[in-house]
Amino acid sequence: MSKVTIIDYGMGNILSVQRGLERCGAEVTLTSDPELILASKRVVLPGVGAFAKGMQALDGLGLIRVIRELANRQIPLLGICLGMQLLLDESEEFGITAGLGLIPGRVIKMPAHTLMGKEQKIPHIGWTPIQISGLTTGWKGSLLEDSCPGEAFYFVHSYMAVPTDISCCIANSFYGGHKIAAVIAQDQITGCQFHPEKSGEYGLKILRKFCDD
Repeated sequence: MSKVTIIDYGMGNILSVQRGLERCGAEVTLTSDPELILASKRVVLPGVGAFAKGMQALDGLGLIRVIRELANRQIPLLGICLGMQLLLDESEEFGITAGLGLIPGRVIKMPAHTLMGKEQKIPHIGWTPIQISGLTTGWKGSLLEDSCPGEAFYFVHSYMAVPTDISCCIANSFYGGHKIAAVIAQDQITGCQFHPEKSGEYGLKILRKFCDD
């Protein structure tokens, strides 16, 4: 049985992530203990809410250095929703806030208008298909290896990640015609803007892949 640690820092519905991983056969530990996290074989950083509050929560628990050390040790790390955004260098939400700096890039507000100039609802909420990024030929070797372009996942977000190196974006979605980074990856780090644990069987395929790698 795969062992997965979920970082519990008080941001988001952690129990739904736990249930999703358990459905994939994982033995799940919820913890904010640095030693337990660093001893883990696979780690999930979930999150819902504001970027600054997320970083403050991690800092207050002494977990910023811990998560950076996970990256140094090449321990598989999956960021979900806010957890994905925290992986980047900074966010402009409520002023500039520094992130974990594990994947170069920044988090910006989603456009309030479509490419056609019509107002669109923010946050972006709902099921949206993902596609292969233009710089990649496929998803082999990534957590999307068992997924297919066009499969839809559940998104809830008002801000979006913009990696500095666009090759880090392995899957896109579109909202109002605007391209959104749906999945980013670098080395053993992956971030999903959507919620795989709320995305039915398509989401479980990603979580299974994370557990099995």
